[in-house]
Amino acid sequence: MNVENFLVPEGKKLNLKSYKTDFTGDYTDKREAIEDLRRNIERLTKLQDVLYAQNQHALLIIFQAMDAAGKDSAIKHVMSGLNPQGVDVTSFKQPSSEELDHDYLWRSMKQLPERGRIGIFNRSYYEEVLVVRVHPEILQFQQMPDKLENDKNIWKKRFEQIRNFENYLSENGIYVLKFFLNVSKEEQKKRFLKRINTPEKNWKFSAADVKERGFWDDYMQAYEDALQNTSTRNAPWFVVPADNKWFTRVAVSEIVINKMESLDLKYPTVSEAHMQNLLEAKKLLESEQ
Repeated sequence: MNVENFLVPEGKKLNLKSYKTDFTGDYTDKREAIEDLRRNIERLTKLQDVLYAQNQHALLIIFQAMDAAGKDSAIKHVMSGLNPQGVDVTSFKQPSSEELDHDYLWRSMKQLPERGRIGIFNRSYYEEVLVVRVHPEILQFQQMPDKLENDKNIWKKRFEQIRNFENYLSENGIYVLKFFLNVSKEEQKKRFLKRINTPEKNWKFSAADVKERGFWDDYMQAYEDALQNTSTRNAPWFVVPADNKWFTRVAVSEIVINKMESLDLKYPTVSEAHMQNLLEAKKLLESEQ
């Protein structure tokens, strides 16, 4: 799979309409993609083990999307083979009063992965240039200083701050991958109706979800602006087709594998003294009756 097809080029104008939501690549059979995902999960399991052992790098994976695009299921399926000891998943909800008393990046900074670990953000600080932009009245409840709240260039400044933040992370060994799961408005409607018609899924649906559909075009414009202004070599955005969840999952797994393989991960070598201790321990164990 050529994952470059989903990459948002740095510094170039973005038109989300040029990214097909129902694209499935060369797959002619859903079962082929499921089998590829199975193999990719096995590969990710091995790569994570080396990442954890080497303890030099960390990987931050960010998922953003409209409601019902499949963020939860992508995380669940793609990361199903990972060792929980080396993974942290954070879902960002409405900010708490404590979080509102800090800058908008603060609560995300607290959840950054340690070296050797993978951090997954289900939504992220990008909400502050997406939801808040579509609903600017929210700024009034974030205790924004008047100077910022009335600043017409606030989004441009936040894009710059986010780029600088992600570049800082990369230079300190935390590599960032960002996924926008690109679902169509029609597919979202189908999934909403399924949630309503399936008792076990009722809890996942809120009437507010339908209300937000009325701002679809505003969200698409906000996403286009955010993605094209914050996709960089160190922290790229990938627009992944999301109308077919089975394709979304295999595409995400391919991109994560490519990134981890680029890190030149290796198991750490031990010192001669440590190796001597191992040999002595081996002799003791083998001499036991």
